[in-house]
Amino acid sequence: MGALNLEERPLKFHFIPYPAPGHMTPLCDIATLFASCGHQVTIITTPSNAQILLKSIPSHNHLRLHTVPFPSHQVGLPLGVENLASVNNVDNSCKIHHATMLLRSPINNFVEQDSPDCIVADFMFLWVDELANRLHIPRLAFNGFSLFAICAMESLKARDFESSVIQGLPHFIKLNAMPPKALTKFMEPLLETELKSYGLIVNNFTELDGEEYIEHYEKTMGHRAWHLGPSSLICRTTQEKADRGQTSAVDVHECLSWLNSKQPNSVLYICFGSLCHFTNKQLYEIASAIEASGHQFIWVVPEKKGKEDESNDENEKWMPKGFEDRNIGMIIRGWAPQVVILGHPAIGAFLTHCGWNSTVEAVSAGVPMITWPVHDEQFYNEKLITQVRGIGVEVGVEEWSFIGFMKKKKIVGRDIIEKAVRRLMDGGAEAVEIRKRAHEYAIKAKRAVQEGGSSHKNLMALIDDLKRQRGHKSFDS
Repeated sequence: MGALNLEERPLKFHFIPYPAPGHMTPLCDIATLFASCGHQVTIITTPSNAQILLKSIPSHNHLRLHTVPFPSHQVGLPLGVENLASVNNVDNSCKIHHATMLLRSPINNFVEQDSPDCIVADFMFLWVDELANRLHIPRLAFNGFSLFAICAMESLKARDFESSVIQGLPHFIKLNAMPPKALTKFMEPLLETELKSYGLIVNNFTELDGEEYIEHYEKTMGHRAWHLGPSSLICRTTQEKADRGQTSAVDVHECLSWLNSKQPNSVLYICFGSLCHFTNKQLYEIASAIEASGHQFIWVVPEKKGKEDESNDENEKWMPKGFEDRNIGMIIRGWAPQVVILGHPAIGAFLTHCGWNSTVEAVSAGVPMITWPVHDEQFYNEKLITQVRGIGVEVGVEEWSFIGFMKKKKIVGRDIIEKAVRRLMDGGAEAVEIRKRAHEYAIKAKRAVQEGGSSHKNLMALIDDLKRQRGHKSFDS
């Protein structure tokens, strides 16, 4: 009888997000999902990141934030710089990463004094494995990737050869470039430790990754995965969507007002995430391509583009002369309310770096993609979008960076960019088919998070499973 009562009690979770938008935003959205089911959720973070979260995640009675000091002085960072989105070069991004590893002691102390039923931690925190084992509680891992990308990484690692064809997956996949050796080496211990966890939480829905990849993952890795997304659909109102992530550089109502004056599918949305920084020469080529295509656009350009030997006047020299005067477009310098923009019917395509957050947000909105991967697992995501699901077209970039701040050896020319933009925005037969498939996946995404949908069922199954684990633990003791 006691065990039954134990299983009925709400679960107690500690979430430990990694301080980068692609990691923190979806994991904290998922944390609110557990809180909305009546479970006690604590997000452990640092002061500046807590301020972002207070603005960007819906408030719940069952959700609280616990902050631990960020060791800025120990790593040589200014006070308050605690997130990868706050820096714009390799050195400072390394300092942020080093500082997050120094959080081990204060987080350990807090968790040991306030032991939960389950720890949900980003896979970047390798030491959480040892902490969960010591406390005899399950650890759920999160990495911000699609399951398809993880399967692709594992297939490449298992064979250890230079061919761009990935063997052993349910689909024939040929990459446009091979991952940098430094990236593969960095990822190896993270993925190995992830597989020691109780299971993996995925910010995706079953229908997009595909049953075939879930089966492949569970069979080849001997590990479980729960698809609980898309996390961006957890936010309901326009304001909640606009507040998600960092503070927007543009007023959301001004942005919507501009989009309301445009025809359906007439605007190209361009954004390469918060961690991809292009040189002025590359930005100039993108601008020239957009102008040549003749399409209206919203273009999000990172606020800081690094120190270059160009002038710092208001119209930076990455823009062709008179570009803003000649073109009907909106340039946003800094963070944009992306989920709101993608959800507007005027958006016809998304030129994207294929970061997983951006990808699943576009899918949820039914917006087809023009793929331009830059770093991390983005080249795998490109193949899921274009080759496997047929909801986008490739620019055809072949340079894979370790991180987004690294300077590229090649400039992607305006003609190649323009051609890719026209394939989706000019409205030919190919574009109509891709748009139709993208729309179908948007319907599936929305169904997945509703009661009875695949992600909702996974959430309920995971909660039941964790309650049973807690019950068994009581018998063991």
